[in-house]
Amino acid sequence: MLHALPTTFSYSQARAAGLSRRRIYRLRDEGVIRAVSRGLYRRSDAEVVDFDLVEIAFRAPEATLCLTTALARHGLTDEIPARIDVALPRGRHRPSTSAPVAWHWFDPTTFGTGRTEIPLDRGHRIGLYGPERSIIDALRLRHQEGPELAYTALRRWLRRRDAVPARLLAMARAFPRVERPLREALEILL
Repeated sequence: MLHALPTTFSYSQARAAGLSRRRIYRLRDEGVIRAVSRGLYRRSDAEVVDFDLVEIAFRAPEATLCLTTALARHGLTDEIPARIDVALPRGRHRPSTSAPVAWHWFDPTTFGTGRTEIPLDRGHRIGLYGPERSIIDALRLRHQEGPELAYTALRRWLRRRDAVPARLLAMARAFPRVERPLREALEILL
């Protein structure tokens, strides 16, 4: 019965596959499965992954790493966020997680702009905003995140060989309040 389940599964999925409550807890106590969070389990023989990201991806399939978390993944900041910055389309329910998450709601019409996905394991993926979108979001939310985060990330991004300011400005057109401050910053830095 356990082999019929995905690598990471919920209590409900295990019950639907025919495992009794007692059997689930015995498998956990024997070390055959590990508790990722409340009601979420993972087979112990599975590859090593970040349990927090797997939990977020499992509970919110549209979840996308953003702001400081995304900038750190792209090497555009030295800040180590205390919580994982995760974006969801505005209007979506914020799931309860044991992972330390700072939830952000973004406009559904621009939610997919600059979004890619990264694999976590065979069955789960999580969204990640690219470097350009992450810089735009840091500029857009500089009143919350602080202006230094955005400007430091922009300076670092401009040093990269693959940095194309025209591409960044083209993406910024989808976010009208960001285009002008971005142009001003680019004029100073270039």
